[in-house]
Amino acid sequence: MSRIGKKPIKIAAGVKVNYHKPVIEISGKGGALKRTLPSSISVEIKGDEMQVLNTSADPTLKNLHGLNRTLIANMVKGCAEGYSKQLELQGVGYRAQVAGSKINLSLGFSHPVEFPLPVGITAAVEANTKITLKGADKDLLGVTADKLRKVRPPEPYKGKGIRYAGEVITLKQGKTAGK
Repeated sequence: MSRIGKKPIKIAAGVKVNYHKPVIEISGKGGALKRTLPSSISVEIKGDEMQVLNTSADPTLKNLHGLNRTLIANMVKGCAEGYSKQLELQGVGYRAQVAGSKINLSLGFSHPVEFPLPVGITAAVEANTKITLKGADKDLLGVTADKLRKVRPPEPYKGKGIRYAGEVITLKQGKTAGK
């Protein structure tokens, strides 16, 4: 049995959990999330804790126990508090603006780039160069941040581009002048 899978999940105040096999629905002030669990995984709710149980002895299905426990714990935390990711624009003239459910980016291309945000993800821009993405779904937030970064990844010579906050880009040595 998985060590992670054995740990109970504490249900935060204000979070509601509904489980009708195989679908688990979690809702709170951060949003509402839904996930379909594999047939070998079940959830037992007791008071303000829930336990994820594995009903199969098949080794290939036992691997899913800890994974699903972690995914459910992330759903509970996301609905209670939410998750956020920060990105920074590095480069002269690079800037971002939020317009509804889109981010308008000026990244040195010949045209501005419109980046649509998926449902459940919100964005805020500070000082035209710092983007904060927020959402309840940790997986969707990470995928969205990665897609946004891929619009203009940091280049290795000057470091210009979109990077995660605190990310260190190792710069390459440029060409030196002739001897």
